[in-house]
Amino acid sequence: MIEGTTCGASRSVRLPRGFTLVEIMVVVVILGILAALIVPRVVGRTDEARAVAAKQDVAAIMQALKLYRLDNGRYPTTEQGIAALVTKPQGEPVPANWQKYLDKVPKDPWGNAYQYLSPGVRGDIDVFSLGADKQPGGSGPDADIGSWDL
Repeated sequence: MIEGTTCGASRSVRLPRGFTLVEIMVVVVILGILAALIVPRVVGRTDEARAVAAKQDVAAIMQALKLYRLDNGRYPTTEQGIAALVTKPQGEPVPANWQKYLDKVPKDPWGNAYQYLSPGVRGDIDVFSLGADKQPGGSGPDADIGSWDL
């Protein structure tokens, strides 16, 4: 036997160790700081995103209305409304060359129907959403979003 060695000597085996409480607390504090900096910037964007979605909807409705006018020589009346883009109007004036221009009548991002005027107040026709407050006028998220903004 060689001097200084023992038969069957155990080798030092390191077992995997977990995280200490201090390490976990440091990570939690860092995540808290990041959340405090990022969340307010993201949360404030929901109203802005709804306004952008409403503008895109209004633009799509306006395109469908222009096609309706090309096919039929006129826009639907206020009474026929945007529904005239989905189902053929039965009331006068009945469109001679009607087609289905939209798959469905969209709702604005706040869950309300888009408003339609023909003739419009600000143009030949007006398509608009009344915004979050569902009232004419307003500012910020309550502002009306319409075809005049395009």
